[in-house]
Amino acid sequence: MTSVAGAAGTLDEPRGRPAVIAPGERGATRIADRVVAKIAAQAAREALGPLPPEAAPPHVTVAVHHDTARVRVHLELGYPCDIGSHCTQVRRQVVERVRALVAMEVPEVAVQVERLHPARTHGVAQGRTR
Repeated sequence: MTSVAGAAGTLDEPRGRPAVIAPGERGATRIADRVVAKIAAQAAREALGPLPPEAAPPHVTVAVHHDTARVRVHLELGYPCDIGSHCTQVRRQVVERVRALVAMEVPEVAVQVERLHPARTHGVAQGRTR
């Protein structure tokens, strides 16, 4: 019987047994959609900074296919604000954090602003008065 030794293990030629595979080469890693969604939600919170007290935190849904994640972020923002700038910051942060932490490409981040919360001032009426 002839044995061939290599970095990955030993192969016994006559019996045709497979070589022992190094631990780093075995198996597969699957990251659940909900894990990617939690990472994206945290990234959106980081991008937005402090929100109005009555605003809900960002809600994220994700569809993962192989190494690609499509993300939808639902936000509530303070009013007045630069909505476009906030959405751009959220997109960038979500793409960067998901790519860095789970090594997935994010070709699409759809941001939906669900509600605007007007700034409250102490005892001063806002808007139109009669």
